[in-house]
Amino acid sequence: MADQTLPIAGTLGVTPQRSRSSRLLAWLHEWVITVDHKKLGILYISYSLIFLLVAGAEAICIRIQLAMPNNHFLSPEVFNRLFTMHGTTMVFLVGMPILFGFANYLVPLMIGARDMAFPRLNAFSFWLTAFGGLLLYYSFLGGFGLYGMGNAPDVAWFAYAPLTEKAFSPGHSTDYWALALIVSGFGTLGTAINIIATTLSMRCRGMTLLRMPLFVWLMLVVSAMTLVTITPLTAAQAMLVIDRYLGGHFFDTQAGGSAVAWAHFFWIFGHPEVYILVLPAFAIENEIVPVFSRKGIFGYPAMVAASVGIGFVSMGVWAHHMFTIGLTSVGNTFFVLSTMLVGIPTGIKIFNWLATMWGGRIRFASPMLFATAFIFQFLIAGLTGIMLSVAPWDWQLHNSYFLIAHFHYVLVGAIVFNVFAAIYYWYPKATGRMLDEKLAKWHFWLFVLGFHITFDTMHFVGFMGMPRQIYTYLPDRGWGPLNLVISIGGFIQAIAVLIFVYNLVHSYFRGKEAGNDPWDAWTLEWSTPSPPPVYNFATDPVVYSRRPLWDLKHPEDPDWKYES
Repeated sequence: MADQTLPIAGTLGVTPQRSRSSRLLAWLHEWVITVDHKKLGILYISYSLIFLLVAGAEAICIRIQLAMPNNHFLSPEVFNRLFTMHGTTMVFLVGMPILFGFANYLVPLMIGARDMAFPRLNAFSFWLTAFGGLLLYYSFLGGFGLYGMGNAPDVAWFAYAPLTEKAFSPGHSTDYWALALIVSGFGTLGTAINIIATTLSMRCRGMTLLRMPLFVWLMLVVSAMTLVTITPLTAAQAMLVIDRYLGGHFFDTQAGGSAVAWAHFFWIFGHPEVYILVLPAFAIENEIVPVFSRKGIFGYPAMVAASVGIGFVSMGVWAHHMFTIGLTSVGNTFFVLSTMLVGIPTGIKIFNWLATMWGGRIRFASPMLFATAFIFQFLIAGLTGIMLSVAPWDWQLHNSYFLIAHFHYVLVGAIVFNVFAAIYYWYPKATGRMLDEKLAKWHFWLFVLGFHITFDTMHFVGFMGMPRQIYTYLPDRGWGPLNLVISIGGFIQAIAVLIFVYNLVHSYFRGKEAGNDPWDAWTLEWSTPSPPPVYNFATDPVVYSRRPLWDLKHPEDPDWKYES
């Protein structure tokens, strides 16, 4: 008997009509299960930008509280929780994921690979990182305490012992902090392993180590540093959980433990972490400055050596965070010298960027504006860092707002500025659309203005003796007017970031089409369509120099002639 069933829709060329909700679910499902390094890179960056807005909102609340003396906008408990969450979010949920997101997206494209070495590990690493962030913020709901913000951590982002022991931190707030960072730390380790394996084993034909883009070189160094530094932090957090629940006494000073041991464990991670964050910012600078100066990077071998040198030396500087803790004079002297030493390879990089710009045909499009501001601001951050490397000077200013100003000059003035530069530079490649340049310049000038109003002024209030981590102060201290200025600068930065977010969304739907290579660049990612296909390259690339697209555009003057 003949089959009387109707043919399945689609078998006769009929496309089944799906509802808008089913199409949305299919789209979400595609992103959730993806192992494509480009989509995972976008997920990392989007996740970090969301947390950047959250951390910014927390910072605004803190600045409202400190804008005037004897303010009661926040209670001491809520202030401590917001202070802790802001710092933890910026370091662990914004800084690291967004920079590893750029590495995820760009490293395979830059070295001519089809994907990361371990695509499933790549996806697993992202979802571990994402779950860690969600677990940390779930603490706001724990206990359903609106005024006290539930069980949000309140021990600062460095969580010094013995404040984190059960006697001083009852409840589960510290547990959320430790467990969330353990989970996200494993995700970070997986990404670092993947970047190392991809870089060392999947480069296209002709791409030797000394022909790799400097971005890839620096991400290789950063990934190696991550493997070394995340481990002691994870171990310390595991010991903290054992202290709290299994009767351990690693950091319990009342039972013979050592609070100084926690400081060593944390800062063995914490100061190399600064370079784990800032070296990708250097990597972004290395790609943008040459393209918008129309010159190859000056001193490529010196830049590689300086990057590796920073990676090694930064492992031996952690205890300059501990000058006030009571180290020996010999220990203090060692860390003074090592901290000063790390400034040498860093200075080499600044000179090489300036030498690249010198005599170039500089074009101040939005990526170059942010990249240029980065150089100036990182120079100031480096100089104040050298000042704080001197133990007697640090003894006077370590617990003041001068240190907060220095740290934010690095984290915001250097890293966030170059994150913005990177988004303006590679957004056309990822979306096929250009960001609006007029809005970009509004974003830049407002952010520069707000940044300097806030963090330049913080240096002065620190000189005047204002200690960090206080939630209010008396009127007779004389800090009120300067704190109001600092808070006004914070609001200007917030306006600039909102313009940036609007630009991202508006340009995605209505931006000008970018084409494959809108900046006339010369690394391999710009040879692909915008956005690149799933397979990246239709045929495996072959390169003969550090600037392969330059060779194609200028066969009469190939870049290999200038390699040294």
